[in-house]
Amino acid sequence: MQSRLSASLARITEIEWRLRALGGSNAPLDSGPCPPRMRASRSCRSSPGDFDALVQRAAARYRLDPALIHAVIRAESDYNPRAVSRAGARGLMQIMPDTARAFGVKDAFDPVQNIEAGARELRGYLDRFDSVELALAAYNAGPGNVRKYGGIPPFRETQAYIPRVLEYWRQEQNRVQRP
Repeated sequence: MQSRLSASLARITEIEWRLRALGGSNAPLDSGPCPPRMRASRSCRSSPGDFDALVQRAAARYRLDPALIHAVIRAESDYNPRAVSRAGARGLMQIMPDTARAFGVKDAFDPVQNIEAGARELRGYLDRFDSVELALAAYNAGPGNVRKYGGIPPFRETQAYIPRVLEYWRQEQNRVQRP
């Protein structure tokens, strides 16, 4: 029952986003999180709650803890669906263009597609490496580097990324458990 409710809420959120993007909603485009098509601005204020339904749906589909997905989003983009890294990663979960193409993502700035692809990628790394720390290392530095170094790569960014995501995960678990 809970799973169907989460899926329904995620679908409603997706429809609202798409309606806003097309101008078919009474809500102005600047209310709430930025709609997916509004690319002119890279600064977009959002909060974890804005994406809860989408995260719940992806978590259920890919057998992930929703708090872990939220932690990755916070570390990667701080909930900015317009975020673009120096390396070209895009959106909430900072999907690289090659990953987007491989997963059939047409718009990496669309939170629905971005969260789905990021969760799918994370699930794949968890299955491959059988460790949250190694999966996070692969998400950040690439699976080739995890294999090359036989574990967490010695990159400063990756070395800082893993404990940061783990701390955010702990915080998100507490946020989700609060009434």
